[in-house]
Amino acid sequence: MGKVKIAITLEEDLFRELDALVKQKVFPSRSKAIGEALREKLERLRQERLARECAKLDPEFEKALAEEGLSGEVSEWPEY
Repeated sequence: MGKVKIAITLEEDLFRELDALVKQKVFPSRSKAIGEALREKLERLRQERLARECAKLDPEFEKALAEEGLSGEVSEWPEY
């Protein structure tokens, strides 16, 4: 996957903490640390969105819809 170079502005305390993690070899570089943090945050946001969308579903309606679809198709299934 290609990479792009960007410039960011950080609060000084975050920068110091980030530098300390790199010096302790928790991360090989600032870029890797920031990239990993961003990936984790984006994944959490996707999961939260999925949870919010799932919470909007009506389980009884979804079950009835699934059973309705199955009842018409079952007669068309080949016997084993």
